[in-house]
Amino acid sequence: MLLAVRTRVAELCPEHEEKLKLFCVTDQQLACIICRDGERHEGHKFKPIKEAAVSLRKELEKGMENLCGDIHVTVSLAKTQREEITKTKEKSKQLMTQICRQFVEMHQFLRQREDEIKKDLKDKEEEAVEKMSETLNAMETALSENRELEGKVTSVLKIPDYEKFLKSWTEENSMKTPEHLFRPRANELQVVNNSLTLGPYESHLQFFMWKEMLQVIQPRAEELSFKGNSRDITVSDDGRSLFCTPQSNQRSDPFGNPFNQGFVFSSSHSFTNSLDQRMLKSVIGTISVNEFSSGQHYWETEVGKRDYWELGIKDNFLKYDGQKYSTCCANIIRELSFAHRPRKIGIYLNCSSKKLSFYDADNMTHINTMSSSLMPIPLSAYFNIRCRTPDPNPMTVCWY
Repeated sequence: MLLAVRTRVAELCPEHEEKLKLFCVTDQQLACIICRDGERHEGHKFKPIKEAAVSLRKELEKGMENLCGDIHVTVSLAKTQREEITKTKEKSKQLMTQICRQFVEMHQFLRQREDEIKKDLKDKEEEAVEKMSETLNAMETALSENRELEGKVTSVLKIPDYEKFLKSWTEENSMKTPEHLFRPRANELQVVNNSLTLGPYESHLQFFMWKEMLQVIQPRAEELSFKGNSRDITVSDDGRSLFCTPQSNQRSDPFGNPFNQGFVFSSSHSFTNSLDQRMLKSVIGTISVNEFSSGQHYWETEVGKRDYWELGIKDNFLKYDGQKYSTCCANIIRELSFAHRPRKIGIYLNCSSKKLSFYDADNMTHINTMSSSLMPIPLSAYFNIRCRTPDPNPMTVCWY
């Protein structure tokens, strides 16, 4: 009986002591008829309790279906994420081993060269000291003989008697004249100067070691060669340098600027009208003979003081237009800021991840990294230069 009373009390509105027959959809709470007409629920939407309960039950059951599916997907995602964490740790461990091994190889090379240079220095020291020691021994012998002669002459000169004087001198020096005995010995001796030298290792040791290491380290920078695909560019005999050599019969626009004929245009060039296109100086594009389908590759290009260039791969490149630097990735252009003007650009291509990174190759400062799933395989290095004549500044790929 007491339980029944408590149940009835629980079903009454705590404010108006009326039965809770309605559900306020707006406030998401039970309400009585007086609550519905009151100011606090003015303009609110109400449903009978049974209707609201049935509607909510359907929503919860549908939500449970979606929740079960979401739990299943989340479990799968969590499993995949755990696998990626494991892969990342294994990759890090692998790279750590690789880094340690490569530094050990460099340390071994440097230690070996250090020992060789030290041995060379020691051999040169011994050779130089040996020559100097021989000269020093000759000097000390001459000095000893002169001092001995000095003593004898001093002793003879103290004899006042002529006969005894002559007899004393001639007994010990019967076959030698004073002129022969007193000849200058120092004139026959010469100091051997310090000839010890290590050449450039004295002042440029680190630079020379760096140059030597370039010949033994692996992998090395790619030795790219330009592909001459236009009459208006000249590729050097070794394939490393690109010159602009526009033909004399090339058509020009009304402003005196040549039109492009058979050139590869960068996708970053967009013009609002034909006048803008004619006002732009001719730009010549080419690609490398080398093609890349897999793995990681790095190459460097000497841009020098060129006032226009584009470097990278087709549709993904770093650009300098004489005033500013920018990147173009899948037709999206972003401007970059530089503390100084790079003289040499390094490019790192990862074919598997399709990422392209740019570096100031003089100090290996990272410039920018771009990625695009649209990079077509195989890939070739891409170059663009502004057509000008004469062209004193070739674009050159670096070989080490």
